[in-house]
Parts: sequence; structure tokens; C-alpha cells
Amino acid sequence: MAATMTDVAARAGVSVKTVSNFFNGYQYMRPDTRARIEAAVAELDYRINRSARALRSGRTRMIALVLPELDHSYFAQLAQEIIDAADERGLTVIVETTRGRRDRELAAVTGIAGQVVDGAIYGPVALGPHDARHIDEAFPLVVIGERLVEGLGDHVLIADLEVARTAVTHLTALGRKRVVLLGVNDSPLPRGSALRRLGAEQALTEAGLAVDPELALPVTEWHRQEGAEAISGLLDRGVAFDAVFGFNDALALGAQWELQRRGLTVPDDVAVIGVDDTEDGRFAQPPLTTVSAGRQSIAHLTVELLVRRIEHGRPAAGFSTHLMPHELVVRGSTVTLSSAPNTPAH
Repeated sequence: MAATMTDVAARAGVSVKTVSNFFNGYQYMRPDTRARIEAAVAELDYRINRSARALRSGRTRMIALVLPELDHSYFAQLAQEIIDAADERGLTVIVETTRGRRDRELAAVTGIAGQVVDGAIYGPVALGPHDARHIDEAFPLVVIGERLVEGLGDHVLIADLEVARTAVTHLTALGRKRVVLLGVNDSPLPRGSALRRLGAEQALTEAGLAVDPELALPVTEWHRQEGAEAISGLLDRGVAFDAVFGFNDALALGAQWELQRRGLTVPDDVAVIGVDDTEDGRFAQPPLTTVSAGRQSIAHLTVELLVRRIEHGRPAAGFSTHLMPHELVVRGSTVTLSSAPNTPAH
């Protein structure tokens, strides 16, 4: 016969309420109590009856995570961080991808509201302000990334402008004067790419350098292939530059690969910096200098905000916006390893 929560409580020497708190992600439980419950769960091979639990509470302890893609290193790592953070709160995560298509983004967020999930963490990249009317504002939602649709839930943002200023200021402090801005987008919306371009141009101006439109390279996707192709085209045109700011690590890694393929040395001939602090960048040769936007902190905050919304509903004071802190991580793609300062390698 399958073990019950009462059996787990008896084996661990605690009350049934304490076991329930354990599965509900109660944060203030004593470590030794938590360890005894974990051991009892393992020994009895206990499994929560989610269907019965949902009928009693009206909640499933399941949330959705909607992202553009998972074959992008940043999104894959962010998804895992969110899954881990949710697991600490006793939540199961259902992951759905949209490929950044507006129709799929709308279908995802309108469809999951009618499914057996308590709420969603939502990362749109194609929606606009006019799309808000399609989304049920009563459904618990936390939006991450682009500031495209306001008023749907709490919003967790990367400080795109400040991140870009940090990256380009690092390059200009090293004496680089011709900085490629790799990843620009001409959209009139306040997209992350537009803010990163603005922040980068501000850093150039503050360093007394001209902003050269020829060094602003648009791409269709923030992937390695697009980064490599954009840099290849710049080299073919004979445009002089001594640094590349990739608007994410993938673009920067594609640029670094193409530079090396064409016989240029990184960082001596061209310094390269990205954004995101992905694992791929740490193991590149040379390792990629980057600006970390606090992926783990984003994951924990989004889960915490969603749980709060699920439990308490729409806040009377309105939804909150959280701009995440960032950190420059200096590696060998901008300075030689022997001269690199003591910075976190992560």
C-alpha cells in the first residue's frame, strides 16, 4: 500500500502539519527537521497525490514557464534555475517555448490560464502594448525580460542600459576606440536591444569617442551564427575596429570565433565582451569577458513573486518592477590573463 503523509510524519517524528509545511516550501523550518522529513520521504518512497491535493486546495502546485526557446544557452540555463527555485518551494514547472512568435506567445499565455497551473512566468519578445487586452489580468503572471506589455503582473527586468554602459566603459578604459555594437535593432519599442545600444553610445560619448553608425551591426537573431556573419561582413568591407560589444554572449562568441578564423588575435587585435555570463563563455578560448545580469537571482525572485501573487492575488498597490543588479566579469577576451584583475570566474 502506498505511503501517506501520516506515515511520513510518523517516520520523521514530526506532525502531519510539519510535513505539509515541508511540501509547501515553508522557508523557516529547522535544517534537522527538514533532513528527517527528506529521509522519511526517501525511505517510504512517498509521492504527493496532486489530484486530491488540488481538489482540496484549489491549487495544483504547478506553474508554467513560457520562454522563446531552449536551444539558446541563456534561456536553457535560466529555465533550469527557475525549475530549481520552484522545486525549493514544492512547485512543478511546465515549460513551453514560443520561438518568439507573437501568435505562439499569445496562445501560450491565454491557453495556460485555462490549464491546470496556478500561474506562469512569462518571457515575451514579440508582443506589443496592444496585446494586453487578450490576456486575463486575474491570472497570476510574472513577466521577465522585455518591457512590452505593462500591467499584467510583476516585472523582472535586466538593467539593459546600465549593463551596456558597463560593458563599453570597460572597453574604453582599456583604450579601445572603435567599438562594434553587435545586435542593434531598429524597433521603436523600448526593447532590450534599443536600450543596450543607447547605453553603449552613452559610454562612447562619455569617453570622448564618436558614435560611428557603420559600427552598429543589426542581426535577426541573437545567436552565434548571426554574430559570426555580421563580423565577417564588417571585415569584408575593410572597416577598422578594435573591440566588439556583443549584446549577448552568443553574439560575442560568434564574433570571437570569426575573428580568430580570419587570423585576428583576441584580445590583442580585437577585444570582445558579451552579456549573460553563460557557461559557454567561461569555456571559450580565450574565456569571454561578460556582464552578468544575475540569472540565479532572477530565477529566485520570479518564483517568489509568482508565489506571492498566487497566494494573495492582485496587489492593491499595483504590480512592482524589479531592475536586477549586474556585475562585470573580466576574462581573457578583453585583457591578457596575466594582467586581468581578480574578478569572479563564476
